[in-house]
Parts: sequence; structure tokens; C-alpha cells
Amino acid sequence: MNVVSLEPCSIREARADDAETLSELAFRSKAYWGYDAAFLEACRHDLTVTPQEIAESATFVCEGTRGIVGFSRVVLMDERTAELDSLFVDPTVIGSGTGKRLWEQSVIAARALGAQDLVLQSDPHAEGFYLSRGARRIGEVASALVPGRTLPLMHFALRREGPMAT
Repeated sequence: MNVVSLEPCSIREARADDAETLSELAFRSKAYWGYDAAFLEACRHDLTVTPQEIAESATFVCEGTRGIVGFSRVVLMDERTAELDSLFVDPTVIGSGTGKRLWEQSVIAARALGAQDLVLQSDPHAEGFYLSRGARRIGEVASALVPGRTLPLMHFALRREGPMAT
């Protein structure tokens, strides 16, 4: 693990002008897992966050003294289901609790949107993180980018008993 800093960060709603920074952070975060350059380039479009996507979702950033070190994005799919569309942490703070804080904020946001279920397609390297947060694997989905590659499909029940009940 390459944790450089355990500096505190504050969570705030993302702004449209954060889009380029979030896109660059998502690319760095994906690259952390050792994917080759061709795969990363194939992912670039999917890792790009637009101002419109920020406006149409619950998007949060974790910001410290060095700037934005992580972000998450929750999209309401229907009246019952929200999707954790993105959760990326800068490689310099992986293991610092930044991802956990963004997960917790995403769960709160999904509940505030009225969802009862939170679903996500996990990078295989991040599946353990989501399992540790209480999500469970409910299947696999085919990668839209790489034929034959599958991604873990995860589910988290959004119960109403407490702020982080599972």
C-alpha cells in the first residue's frame, strides 16, 4: 500500500467546474491497479465525468489541503434503486479512509433520493472494499469495453433503521 498522507478531508457536493479534475482522478485511480495503457485508453471515455453528469446526480468530493483526493457519484435508476456510478480515490490516499467516507456519503445520498437498494458494478480490484462495507456480490456483468471480461455486480440494502445500517 502506498499511503502518503492520512490528512483529513472534507466532503462537499461536486460543482460543474470539478468535472475535469474528477476525470483525471478517476483515470489515475484506475491506473493504480496496473492496467496496461491500451486498456486505460479504452476506459478513458467511461472515466470522464461531465458537468452534466454532476448536475444530474448526487456527486461528492473529498477535499483536503492538496485538493480533491476522491469522489463518488450516485444516480437514481428508478423509484427503488440507486446506482453507485463512481467511487474513485487518488492512489496517494488509498487506505486512508477516504473511500470509506465517500461510501458512507453515497449511502446517505441514495437514501435521501428515496432508494431502497444501492447497486454497482465493481472493478475486480475493488470488490473486497465493497464487501467490507456490507455490499454483497449478486452476479456478474459483461464489460462494455473488453470482450470476455466480467465485472462483479454488487448490491447493498438501504435500510432505514440507522444512518449506516446494513
